[in-house]
Amino acid sequence: MNRRDFIKRSGLASTALLVPRFLQASSLLRPDNPDGPILVMVQLSGGNDGLNTVVPYANDLYYQARPGLALGKDEVLVLEKGMGLHSNMEGLHEIYQQGWLSILNHVGYPNPNRSHFRSMDIWHSGSPSDESWTSGWLGRWLDAHCQGGGTPSAAIEVNSTLSLAMRGEESKGLAIQNPNAVARQINALVERLPQAPEAPSDNLNYLYKTLAETQSGVGYLQEAYRLGKTQREYPNHAFGKHMQTIAQLILGKAHTRVYYAELGGFDTHIQQKNKQGRLLKQYSDAMLPFMEEMRAANLLDRVVVVTFSEFGRRVAQNASGGTDHGTANNLFVMGGKLAHPGIANEAPDLSSLDEGDLKYRIDFRSVYADLLNHCLGSSAEAVGIKGFAPLGLFA
Repeated sequence: MNRRDFIKRSGLASTALLVPRFLQASSLLRPDNPDGPILVMVQLSGGNDGLNTVVPYANDLYYQARPGLALGKDEVLVLEKGMGLHSNMEGLHEIYQQGWLSILNHVGYPNPNRSHFRSMDIWHSGSPSDESWTSGWLGRWLDAHCQGGGTPSAAIEVNSTLSLAMRGEESKGLAIQNPNAVARQINALVERLPQAPEAPSDNLNYLYKTLAETQSGVGYLQEAYRLGKTQREYPNHAFGKHMQTIAQLILGKAHTRVYYAELGGFDTHIQQKNKQGRLLKQYSDAMLPFMEEMRAANLLDRVVVVTFSEFGRRVAQNASGGTDHGTANNLFVMGGKLAHPGIANEAPDLSSLDEGDLKYRIDFRSVYADLLNHCLGSSAEAVGIKGFAPLGLFA
């Protein structure tokens, strides 16, 4: 009988689904350098409309393409180079004014795919668009640079499930929404187990050992979560709470090098204006207290936050007051050691499109090369992404 069959037949798999989740979806890993830089990845799922996020309000072609959807100058927070942020993004505008934000325009990849699932897989894995990889770029970093040891995970996704980005060939990050809740569930599960027999089977040994390591590791995260007292007020929605959880773990000195969070709902084919505006406010209102928290703790030079979406939207609005799936998009990098704070490159060229879509000029894997080099002590080549040099995003 294999381990999975043993767990199913023992009845333990039915205990709040905790055994399968922790046996299959997490690995307690120790990073090579637990006190090194910290990377926080924020995913805007659904394909955020970059042109109505970082708005080219001085470009007439923008208004011609979007007669009912374009934002006027009075609806943006002015940045530079004839561009401005959506007016609901006051928090991000404050981050920009502090010099903690670098905006990259027209980030994408060759031969783009407009399927949500396929394009997100490409971003998560770092693969070419014509290849399907089964592991993620951060998961392969775990494979190359982390080791087991019964300590908290080197990579944590604040979510109920684990993204492909966090799954390696041998190692995985840990998906956890609230350390206190998970600790209570694990402790309750352990209390339910009968005492191990004097001569337990290999399967029982495996089960008890795994649960003991999980209990210890989650207990460590729970303690870091308790010690990490946040001082700022975070918005009372799921994404705000997730960013506060990340802040608490960082402030509590959890030995975690990568955090991952997600805000969904950006597939705005219909009546985009109000829907996207609400989502951008949720995102922006959560990012400001997080960054201020890092500044107050003298962690701005150590923590890097990156925000991306699987693709942008088409330049022209559709007939339903929304936008359809596009290609290249903007990407945000936040931190205290940015080489190019502000708008880091030229605005999207709306006069030269690829069948109605923006042309990419920066490959997202070059961004990964920077993040691996600066934040994670690695390289793109070490995680199987070849031919992409760092862009020089960090001072």
